[in-house]
Amino acid sequence: MAILLTCRGVSKSFGARPLFTNITLGVSTGERLGLIGPNGSGKTTLLRIMAGGERADTGEVSRRRDLIVANVAQSDDLPWTLTVQEALVEPIANRPLEDYEVSARVMRVAAQVGFTDLSVRVDTLSGGWRKRLSIARAIMQEPDVVLLDEPTNHLDLEGILWLEAYLVAAPFAFVVISHDRYFLENVTNRVVEMNRAYPEGYLSFEGTYSNFLVRKDEFMQAQAHLQHALEGQVKREVEWLRRGPQARTTKAQYRIDAAHKLIDELSEVKYRNNQDRSADLDFTASNRKTKELLKAKGVSYSIGGRTLFSGLNVTLMPGTRLGLLGPNGSGKSTLIRVLTGKLEPESGTVFMADGLRVVYFDQHRAPLSSDLSLRKSLAPESDNVTFRGSTMHVSAWARRFLFRPEQLEMPVGALSGGEQARVMMANLMLQEADILILDEPTNDLDIPTLEVLEDTLTDFPGAIILVTHDRYMLDNVSTELLALDGTGTGITAIYADYSQWERTHRANIEPTKEAAKQAATAPRPSATRKLSTAEQRELAGLEGVITTAEEKVLAIQARMADSDVVSDHVLMDKTWRDLHDAQQKVTDLYARWEELESRR
Repeated sequence: MAILLTCRGVSKSFGARPLFTNITLGVSTGERLGLIGPNGSGKTTLLRIMAGGERADTGEVSRRRDLIVANVAQSDDLPWTLTVQEALVEPIANRPLEDYEVSARVMRVAAQVGFTDLSVRVDTLSGGWRKRLSIARAIMQEPDVVLLDEPTNHLDLEGILWLEAYLVAAPFAFVVISHDRYFLENVTNRVVEMNRAYPEGYLSFEGTYSNFLVRKDEFMQAQAHLQHALEGQVKREVEWLRRGPQARTTKAQYRIDAAHKLIDELSEVKYRNNQDRSADLDFTASNRKTKELLKAKGVSYSIGGRTLFSGLNVTLMPGTRLGLLGPNGSGKSTLIRVLTGKLEPESGTVFMADGLRVVYFDQHRAPLSSDLSLRKSLAPESDNVTFRGSTMHVSAWARRFLFRPEQLEMPVGALSGGEQARVMMANLMLQEADILILDEPTNDLDIPTLEVLEDTLTDFPGAIILVTHDRYMLDNVSTELLALDGTGTGITAIYADYSQWERTHRANIEPTKEAAKQAATAPRPSATRKLSTAEQRELAGLEGVITTAEEKVLAIQARMADSDVVSDHVLMDKTWRDLHDAQQKVTDLYARWEELESRR
């Protein structure tokens, strides 16, 4: 594989605090690199350095000549006043392309991404569709490398499944920052974790995310064994040093030097082993013994003529962990408001146990004041916090959530998204709850914190309502899933787990020629010459040819999941090349279809 982009000895600091040092990393053709690490490890900064939007303190980034790098930032940087079509054209406006070539590319990319109306303004799009547009603008550039920072944020499950399918068959290499573990497992062929727990500041292994976890565990065990061995050696050397001058003649100076080096090495290994920490989350349950905490019977609700849910029955008992599924706008947040009594249902009843205590994590983090300091946000009344009858200083409470002492006077608005989420959880942990409601708690959280959160929720003895697009968490935490279909019919369904929902969802998807329909109804460039008889015959048969080509792509994608292919790197490389060629053929066929359609 050819090297496309290389970071050599790259370092970056903010003030006196180093983010990362001496990172050496390459991106090759066919690379699907997942970049992970704790919040604050510098993942986003490294991606910006790769993209050329930020300079490293030391080191260099080299690129292959004429390399096209597209960047999809975590925060959407979009031309808000333009239409979707204009926003798609903008990234290639200065390219030497004919009008029909630009139009064909717009129609092709819009079809791939799922846009049906290119005339809508960007500022009217939902968060999920803005994210799709950001990705589409990157695709429009026909890049060699795409850098994606948390691309699944704001996407609903439909959007995540679409993005996974697209990236698996993408003709470009990519580097993706993500905390979505199923996503990482499904789209990456190499994982790099940035963490000071490693001697070089990062750990890199080829293969899937699950393979990375196995190899990481082996590495950390070896590092723990090294610490244990060093501790034994240092103990012996310190005892020797304490014996007095008679045991340390000038002839033994080399041993004295070696002992100090050994102590320094032990100190470094201990430091690294202490870096792999996560926030200490533990929500407080009321331990109420009431059999039924909340019961909804025949509940319905509509908005603007759309029925969000109809005739819905829900019972929450201690130990119930209900996961909510549904596209953005399907009514998940509305359902929570109905169940908690903030909205009256149009029909049906909601029963709540007397004195029911509900603790709510708001995805918009409305309870946080951006101007308030971290100290006051964690301990509004004094410098102490009382947790389950024990009082501790706010600095000790802050350390539990991985905050440094110097951050206590920072305004909450200056904290990262993950840090703000940890502040919210710290405050919620101080409240006793019968029912814990978490509305998108996973946004911006790093993987170690997600793992702790999952364990905490699984052990929570009360009831939980969980809204998240994190499929791994849904599978690990939920005892049942309630899916809202989002079509306006009010249909809901209960599933045992996410896998059951996905199987049912995929089975219900009927193959369509949506891309062709979208392109056929979209604005076309001016005709230059009429179709010849041969071209008319070609156009008439293109739909069937495209169908066959798309079926070949699906067949190759299925072949990539075969264990014989996965275990044979030579066969895997060939399959990747076959997939790339098949995908390129589909792209070329759509381009030809657009050209002929524009002249019909």
